[in-house]
Amino acid sequence: MQRSPYIVAYDIAAPDRLRRALRAVRAYSLGGQKSVFECMMSPVERDELVATLEEVVDPEHDRAFLLRLDPRSGIITLGRAVPPVYGGWFYIG
Repeated sequence: MQRSPYIVAYDIAAPDRLRRALRAVRAYSLGGQKSVFECMMSPVERDELVATLEEVVDPEHDRAFLLRLDPRSGIITLGRAVPPVYGGWFYIG
């Protein structure tokens, strides 16, 4: 199964929806900070996350954003960052 790198970000107004969005995104996240996360997802996993976020996000007050990154691009880290290592398998859960 081919996975692609994504940046997932959100701005959720209500605390209960914020917790639900955080829980949904963390299930696929390799790391992140506040409300922006790095994820490696297959198309099926991306669709599952989008469906979950559609249930959580109130379009009148909230925003969610998924950006697929070009997998051919290299990863540049700054400061004390550690580049992600993608082995032969990937655990989501």
